[in-house]
Amino acid sequence: MIDPSTCRTSDTVPHRRLCLAADLEQYSRLDTRAQSDAQYDLVRLLDEAAARAGLDRSGWTRQPQGDLELAVLPESTSETTVLGSFVDQLVFCLGALNARPASPRLRVRLAIDTGVAAEAALGHAGPAPVAVARFVNAPQLKGALAALTSANLAVIVSDRLYQDIVRGGHPGLDPAQYLRAHVQAKEFGGYGWIRVPGHGPDDMRAVTEGQEEPRPSPEQPVTSTGSTSQNVHRGVNVGRDVGGDVNVGLPEIPRPIGPWRAW
Repeated sequence: MIDPSTCRTSDTVPHRRLCLAADLEQYSRLDTRAQSDAQYDLVRLLDEAAARAGLDRSGWTRQPQGDLELAVLPESTSETTVLGSFVDQLVFCLGALNARPASPRLRVRLAIDTGVAAEAALGHAGPAPVAVARFVNAPQLKGALAALTSANLAVIVSDRLYQDIVRGGHPGLDPAQYLRAHVQAKEFGGYGWIRVPGHGPDDMRAVTEGQEEPRPSPEQPVTSTGSTSQNVHRGVNVGRDVGGDVNVGLPEIPRPIGPWRAW
């Protein structure tokens, strides 16, 4: 835990870090003793999965929130390892835990993003901690886990991580296993990519289809599935490269100069 007395705005140095949020499904339906056991099991699962993946959890800055843990990982953490081996080991550990006789089944939602994060009086500040907190509660992620009853884990990664890491062809990361979803919560809006280990995108599509697909913001680049068109005013368009003064989107009608004339 972070000591609030040590955190001052003037002393906060933001860094780009991997952020992770793990949340338990249907936690509120458990009684007090079962909730306590579930919290213990979640921490133990994350510890074990990290150790099996070669990650040192002692270096994670962790912010427990009852049935949820938000963690900011060290700057040196391998994104490929977290998205690949750690997720795979978490699936394995969940399967082993849920194989116990006469024990409540544990199912987990996991959100991962990378970006600016800084220590603050109540935990962490910055866009990445906010993003994972929103992503982990995305209706599409909750719906996918609820609908695919044989799964123990549903994962959502930010569009930034998907574009930079998953699509890079790293071993153990298959872009075809992810389905894009737009997440809108409070003032937050962004694209994430959902993966449910053991299930393909077609299994998730019925859950996520029908969601509004707003135009992506410049901060949330997405993979284009169709043709790209640009309106260029006083510039040069060569293929997908544009030089000069550029207006992207609908054409801008110039104001007439001098005596009025039709354009």
